[in-house]
Amino acid sequence: MQNPATTQIPRAEHSISRADISENALKVLYRLKNAGYEAYLVGGGVRDLLLGRKPKDFDISTDATPEDVRKLFRNCRLIGRRFRLAHVHFGPEIIEVATFRGQHDGDQGDEGQIVNGMIVRDNVYGTLEEDAWRRDFSINSLYYNIADFAVIDFVGGVQDLKARQLRLIGDPVQRYREDPVRMLRAVRFAAKLDFNIEEKTEVPLTELGYLLEDVPPARLFEEILKLFLSGAGAQALELLRRYNLFGYLFPQTESEFNEDNGPVFLALVEHVLRNTDQRIAEDKSITPAFLLSAFLWGPVSALRCAYAKRGMSEQQTLAAAADKVISGQNQRVSMPRRFHPAIREIWNLQDRFAKRAPKRSLRLLKHPRFRAAYDFLLLRAEVGEVETELAQWWTDLYEADEDKQKDLLNQLGQGQRRRRRRKRKPE
Repeated sequence: MQNPATTQIPRAEHSISRADISENALKVLYRLKNAGYEAYLVGGGVRDLLLGRKPKDFDISTDATPEDVRKLFRNCRLIGRRFRLAHVHFGPEIIEVATFRGQHDGDQGDEGQIVNGMIVRDNVYGTLEEDAWRRDFSINSLYYNIADFAVIDFVGGVQDLKARQLRLIGDPVQRYREDPVRMLRAVRFAAKLDFNIEEKTEVPLTELGYLLEDVPPARLFEEILKLFLSGAGAQALELLRRYNLFGYLFPQTESEFNEDNGPVFLALVEHVLRNTDQRIAEDKSITPAFLLSAFLWGPVSALRCAYAKRGMSEQQTLAAAADKVISGQNQRVSMPRRFHPAIREIWNLQDRFAKRAPKRSLRLLKHPRFRAAYDFLLLRAEVGEVETELAQWWTDLYEADEDKQKDLLNQLGQGQRRRRRRKRKPE
């Protein structure tokens, strides 16, 4: 524990106000304080408040153990084995309370274990200062003390905030080895905050991506959601590819980006991410299934072509390609099964858009997954994967009133009858 001297910023010299802190977080802070424990707002909440942003979550750090916290709050649940935490529930809001973590060498029995440099159990408790040095990035290691409203900075986080710089605490290679997910967090914070990554923190990113292969696929899925559904997904993708990390998350997709049709599929993913970022900015609903269907569309399309050359039918190629791509993706990033039906339906409906017929088109228009599949079709048209005329026809049908829809469908039927007549052979 070296470098910056401890800085304590009194209330009069910083911008954090209790009016901007969740009422439920304040309840937890004050109850811990009144029970004789130290209690601090910590991490992203403090960082965002100092940056003038509205925090999404409020986390608390304390010298109370998880069991102590549970005794104080009837609405508390203890979670986690690798990193034991207390979650205090207030309806839909959860206030996360963590006990100060201490330094350990991984030899503290069940409480602290390190395997091949990776921390697999981290329940060694310590002091406030030890906790600060155990955190990942300096800007996430700032503490707001409910006792006197001061901000405490052991690691130079305030200075990095002013410089708009993301810096790992300690030796970057060691910290990435302890927890490879920190590489994804570096990308996420750099994208979300529009910060530069400090050189020593940045250099190992292009060299240590293989460490992500040892991270459980389910945990990587949680990180994927944070990366791409935080409002800066397009920038996150750019950084992941710059540091050669994306291929460890979506290997099939990255491989397809380098093939002949790669620019089209990359443009599709970029369009989806920009649209997602815009929807988040407008506080509109988003679904991970839509994003995942776009990320994996390139591999599915390429595999369908390969299967078609073997003589498989159109329907068979899609089913077989979807099975293989989803199964392969789950080996790296485990997608919960609840998303699989939506992803498959978005893909399945793409073929049906091209087969326009009056009754068939009307049935498709009423399909419960029509809107998601239609939005996907529009994005495919934008990047040139399908004809814009097809997307425009479906837009006209979707936006038309009932009478206009009948006209469009009747015109479609008349055109098909004329084509059938032309195909008849003369006697």
